[in-house]
Amino acid sequence: MRQQLKTITLAAVLLLAFDACRTIPIAASRTVAIDMPRADNMALGNPSNASASTPDNYLLVKPQYTISYSRSRGIANWVSWHLNQSWKGDARRVDAFRPDLALPSDWYAARTGDYTNTGFDRGHLCPSDDRDANASDNAATFLLTNIVPQAPRHNREVWKNLEEYERQLINDGSDVYIIAGTSGTGGNGQNGYATTLANGKLTVPATLYKIIVVVPRGSGDTFQLTPNTRIIAVNIPNVQTAADKPWRAYLTTVDALEQLTGYDFLSNIPTDLQQLIESRVDGSNS
Repeated sequence: MRQQLKTITLAAVLLLAFDACRTIPIAASRTVAIDMPRADNMALGNPSNASASTPDNYLLVKPQYTISYSRSRGIANWVSWHLNQSWKGDARRVDAFRPDLALPSDWYAARTGDYTNTGFDRGHLCPSDDRDANASDNAATFLLTNIVPQAPRHNREVWKNLEEYERQLINDGSDVYIIAGTSGTGGNGQNGYATTLANGKLTVPATLYKIIVVVPRGSGDTFQLTPNTRIIAVNIPNVQTAADKPWRAYLTTVDALEQLTGYDFLSNIPTDLQQLIESRVDGSNS
């Protein structure tokens, strides 16, 4: 009887080991095709379940990008957009910062003068240079719902360098899907530390984060996502000295950004694939 028990136990252990090994190649070889129409800038999911009925998670859908906006903070929670060669062109930078009239009329809408002499830049989340196919697309990036108080060196150096890298990726044959957002309160600008602008109407975020999903350029508008899909995630403090380091010094994981924000990024991707790609720091899959 004792020998029979040992044999049964050994068989069960071997069966479990076989099953565990068998699941690995299934996950590793999985390919998921995500339909990504040019006009759908939120194809990989709505991270915060933003909607038109939640003032601090207010959904603004524009042809050029999609926003979750916070009425109480006066800035975006996040902005999501798709970048490929079809969005690129030679339209000049419009520089037409202006209030977003799509906000409810009884809400405060940021004005250009709210930033004047504050020591903070009018920092883009969706960059002007990502939308220069025509003047209309470029002008849309200057709506102040797409703008946040950003430390000047942060905006003009480390953040700009990351934006340029995104565009380099599409020049090299990739498409990218991007989510940029804000977290926390309080940053250091040219005039020192501040938590708000415009008499408390605009929050100065503590950090700006970005998630970049890199996929090969394909036919039509379909992304091919696999366990080896490259994900770049960064979280950069909103301070002047952030520019003392390259953007790669601020690499993190999507999982860490989800813990920071409480959002579910890339939620339209199957859960098992999310678990693989969201836990990885860029470079660890190469």
